[in-house]
Amino acid sequence: MASSFSRILSSKRNIGILSLVGGSVTAGFLLHRDHVSAEHVRRRYPASAEFPDLRKHNNCMASNLTPAIYAKLCDKATPNGYTLDMAIQTGVDNPGHPFIKTVGMVAGDEESYEVRHPCTFPDTHTSPSHSGKEKGLSGQFDERYVLSSRVRTGRSIRGLSLPPACTRAERREVERVVVDALSGLKDDLVGKYYSLTQMTEKEQQQLIDVSDADLFYNQFGPVRKNKEHNNEKTFLIWINEEDHTRVISMEKGGNMKRVFDRFCRGLKEVERLIQERGWEFMWNERLGYILTCPSNLGTGLRAGVHVKLPLLSKDPRFSKILDNLRLQKRGTGGVDTAAVGGVFDISNLDRLGQSEVQLVQTVIDGVNYLIECEKRLERGQDIKVPAPIKQFK
Repeated sequence: MASSFSRILSSKRNIGILSLVGGSVTAGFLLHRDHVSAEHVRRRYPASAEFPDLRKHNNCMASNLTPAIYAKLCDKATPNGYTLDMAIQTGVDNPGHPFIKTVGMVAGDEESYEVRHPCTFPDTHTSPSHSGKEKGLSGQFDERYVLSSRVRTGRSIRGLSLPPACTRAERREVERVVVDALSGLKDDLVGKYYSLTQMTEKEQQQLIDVSDADLFYNQFGPVRKNKEHNNEKTFLIWINEEDHTRVISMEKGGNMKRVFDRFCRGLKEVERLIQERGWEFMWNERLGYILTCPSNLGTGLRAGVHVKLPLLSKDPRFSKILDNLRLQKRGTGGVDTAAVGGVFDISNLDRLGQSEVQLVQTVIDGVNYLIECEKRLERGQDIKVPAPIKQFK
């Protein structure tokens, strides 16, 4: 059989015959050990020939990646084989976003940030600080304007590749480790785990409705995230989405302090249970918590509210006000959606250089300012653009 196929392949004129023979037979031939050799590698080209065309791109990677940086880093790989080209491919394939400027690159493992340091990632010296009670966090919004409140972060399991590069076995190991740990949750954190392989279509839709879940695409095709939530549906954990885990505390209304207290308590308990089983989260002094997207380094925390701002959102100063308050806006359905009825998802713009408490307080202070602006516009009064608040450098 091999000799027959060899004769077929020896003639370019007859190469199309392979497509007529049949998929399974052709695949069997192409994967036969006599025709697959690790010694046969791709032709190597200079970095200048491999540099991507980014002229029409609008993401952070495209704005900062120069031919010189690419040439310096393109041949470097992590111990797991994750390269710069793998990291930037998402930014090459997705030129930009209509609502926010995306990062345009992702990490494949913890070492990704070290192999390319210091060219791509600054020192942040982020220290974890979770306790809203200890720091005197305030946060009760006017519920005529704030519809819901939410705090989330991500955590990665040390020793396993991150989702953009993990194998099927690693993905299953993440699920095993986390689900085993979550079985130890108690009191109001106790809930039910929904596995993708076991949940019904009705359960999937119910979970989507609960948390505005979206479709996540990975190297194995489109999948919906595994998920656990407590019985009150106010504490949720996604598994194997963009990050190994995504920890979320949320509820209807404007009690951000209660949401954050639950977030801190639940996150600490999950970490304790993970450590009891011999694992730990990725974290270091320079970058803080290690996550797939560089924008989430540090705390990985995003605190947000769904808030009604029908008048302010039409004011030409709205974007400038958000910038000065270090806030960002999204549609209520997430990053890929537009606002409906003047309702926006408003959250902190920064993740780096500040504690979790500081970031949540920034959201509380900023949203209260937005609400006050909305009230002034309702009364026919003018509003002011606030002075820029301190930004981490």
